Amino acid sequence: MNSEREDHRTRPQIQDLEALLREAATKTAAPVEAWDPPYCGDIGLSIGADGTWFYQGSAIRRVQLSKLFARVLRRDEDGRYFLVTPAEKVDVKVEDAPFVAVEMEVRGRDEDQALVFRTNLDDVVICGADHPLRFALESESGGVKPYVKVRGRLEALLSRALTYDILELAETDAAGRAGVRSGGEFFLVDPDQAE
Repeated sequence: MNSEREDHRTRPQIQDLEALLREAATKTAAPVEAWDPPYCGDIGLSIGADGTWFYQGSAIRRVQLSKLFARVLRRDEDGRYFLVTPAEKVDVKVEDAPFVAVEMEVRGRDEDQALVFRTNLDDVVICGADHPLRFALESESGGVKPYVKVRGRLEALLSRALTYDILELAETDAAGRAGVRSGGEFFLVDPDQAE
């Protein structure tokens, strides 16, 4: 069983990964960080913990509409989320993280290991210095919740299945701290162990 899990984890899982990466490289993100439109209030947009977008309590079923909204989503320094256009800014309530990482591919081994994630809205990122992995401690369960930076201050929560997979990749550094390697970086599982 463990060998099956190892094989599942290391073989390519993300369909057409190279095409998605090429497409992501050619897409120009909306410059939401540079826009400073007037605040227009709360129109009832929210994102559930599972990444589902809602409008006034009803789930938005059209994935393309959620993707469109996600392209102009911004998180400000104070932690608040907004949909931002050059003309207006409206609130978005986010239960946990705006994205959920739903697939992972492990490329390479040891120092050369790179983790590639795909989100529920088809953003593809290679974990490393530009897209760091962060672990948060859950006070209630004592477990950890891993997040990967997608863009700006926006993160994706790793799905439960990916959380198990990534914890299986954890190793110990010279100081005895548990962490995960990707893109030449070592991300600590316990944030309290940071120097």
